[in-house]
Amino acid sequence: MLQPPENKNATPTASNQNTYTPVKTSSAPMEQATLGRSLVIKGDISGAESLFVDGRIEGTVNIPEHRVTVGRNGVVTADVNAREVVIMGKVHGNIICSDRLDIRSEGAVTGDVVVQRISVEDGAILKGSVQVQAADQKQKQPQHQSKPAEVSKPTSEAPKAAATSAGA
Repeated sequence: MLQPPENKNATPTASNQNTYTPVKTSSAPMEQATLGRSLVIKGDISGAESLFVDGRIEGTVNIPEHRVTVGRNGVVTADVNAREVVIMGKVHGNIICSDRLDIRSEGAVTGDVVVQRISVEDGAILKGSVQVQAADQKQKQPQHQSKPAEVSKPTSEAPKAAATSAGA
């Protein structure tokens, strides 16, 4: 009789171990800095982790590899450069996203936006220009800058070859 209850307890511990696995995976999103409601920052912010803003920022925000989220109470008077930007509060400034911009229904943006993907919910406010760029354009631009130097060398040699063959 004692063995069956132990077997029943062994099975729940196995399922308890499975419940611990999601806790470990949820620790990854916790690598996010949070600016609370009562905080005000004036200056440049840069970093290598996601940022949640529920307070005020004046200056610039440069987090090119991660997400910047402006909470419902957040007020950002700054240019923002990030991989992904989610706006539920107010942003006054230009936004550059290497991936996507999501303006929620209670969000407001006043400024120019350069993105790959954009989502603007009903009720959201967007005042400014929007420039949507394909991912290929951003990758091709640096390549084109290096290729003209390579292309100009063969083209400069080609007229010399044509001139020599014309003289012959």
